[in-house]
Amino acid sequence: MERSVVVAIREGLHARPAALFAKAAGEQPVPVRIARPGGDPVDAASILGLMTLGAGAGDEVVLSTPADGDDDRAALDALVAFLERTEVA
Repeated sequence: MERSVVVAIREGLHARPAALFAKAAGEQPVPVRIARPGGDPVDAASILGLMTLGAGAGDEVVLSTPADGDDDRAALDALVAFLERTEVA
């Protein structure tokens, strides 16, 4: 299962937002991968992987899970909602 989303977080996926996103991804019931369109996916729970993406505010990313079940949908819903926020705590 895949879902595209535009990063709304002002800082993008750098430093603190990346750490918080990686934590949220690691708490999901299924593994989630993230990539720039056409790029190689990385583990969404990896801070280092997120930093290598270089995804800033306004950039599109693609989230993916290994299957198409309820857990996969829930994981993508939660992470899309995270990326659609303009600020993270």
